[in-house]
Amino acid sequence: MMASGTSGNVEIPRTCKAGVVVNEGPDFKLVVDDVTVPEPGPNDALIKLNATGICYSDIHYMLNDLPIPKMSVFGVRSPGHEGAGVIVKLGSNVTNWKIGDRAGIKPAYDACFNCELCWSGKETYCDESPQIGLHFPGSYQQYVLSPARYTTRIPDGVDDFTAGPIMCSGSTIYCSLKESGLKPGDWAVFLGAGGGVGHMGVQLAKAMGMRVVGVDGGDDKRELCMKLGCEMFVDFTEVQDIAAEVVKTCDGKGAHGVFVTATSGSAYAAAPMMARISGKAMCIGLPPTGTAVAGADPLLIIGKNLSISGTKVGSLLDTQRALEFAARGLLKPIYETYPLAKMPDAVEKLRKGNVAGRLVVDFNS
Repeated sequence: MMASGTSGNVEIPRTCKAGVVVNEGPDFKLVVDDVTVPEPGPNDALIKLNATGICYSDIHYMLNDLPIPKMSVFGVRSPGHEGAGVIVKLGSNVTNWKIGDRAGIKPAYDACFNCELCWSGKETYCDESPQIGLHFPGSYQQYVLSPARYTTRIPDGVDDFTAGPIMCSGSTIYCSLKESGLKPGDWAVFLGAGGGVGHMGVQLAKAMGMRVVGVDGGDDKRELCMKLGCEMFVDFTEVQDIAAEVVKTCDGKGAHGVFVTATSGSAYAAAPMMARISGKAMCIGLPPTGTAVAGADPLLIIGKNLSISGTKVGSLLDTQRALEFAARGLLKPIYETYPLAKMPDAVEKLRKGNVAGRLVVDFNS
């Protein structure tokens, strides 16, 4: 490939490889193709990614099963929102980054930083917070743009294959744990504990001093969850009344917090039944439109003084905090690595739900 420009001593190609979606919708396919390397605007950083995680939100975007416009409406072909790499070119106004700095991108692309939500650490809910991989080309593309002010620094001691998944999954579950208000010694139950978000929640909750119960299906996920710090694992393929089993495990009273990282209607229906008096059901996993309801009969919610809350991906600060746990050795995404050429296989594997932990694509293999 011929170089289109350089920055410092970094040669930047005209095109790069990317996973691009074909035939958006229920019969979508992902193919690896060449795309044009974007040119940074005055306030942007151009990042050469070394790794990207594969998240089920990407599958939602390609399936078009959420109540949002299609990727193609915005001219986007590559999803992805949890990448890590190095800065190779900077816009003319950028002074707080330099070429070669390690950087990560997360689901929120930017924010206005001039509203109450941004000022209070809720910038991912800002009206001017578009999504990378939906409104802008995402981390399935090796060279991506990121507004310099909303790019995350990756700390020393955290490799790109660890940092990538933390940009979304780690940040998301850290935010939910923080907002739950759970304390050391409280019971935290994760529905979908062996998945990409859930297995990081298990580690973070353990590191925060909580007592952790994992709910998922299969021996692989049981082994992973117990290894990462669960006191108990409940296999939904073997246990008929999952909620009763969880309540029995949690002192016979139920969980202080139930974190629904799964996306099934049955998981959302079971969560309030697992919570104790004054417990919290935290809604995290994104079900396809119309397939799940978060909540229960008002008599149950009133009688148990339950709180039901939803949380999106974390703020800039939440992401930094999650990375700090990783730097201290307390958060380590468990992942299977795929070469770039096999990205379509990784997407298909996740779509089928056959993943314990996370799948990460190595752009350099």
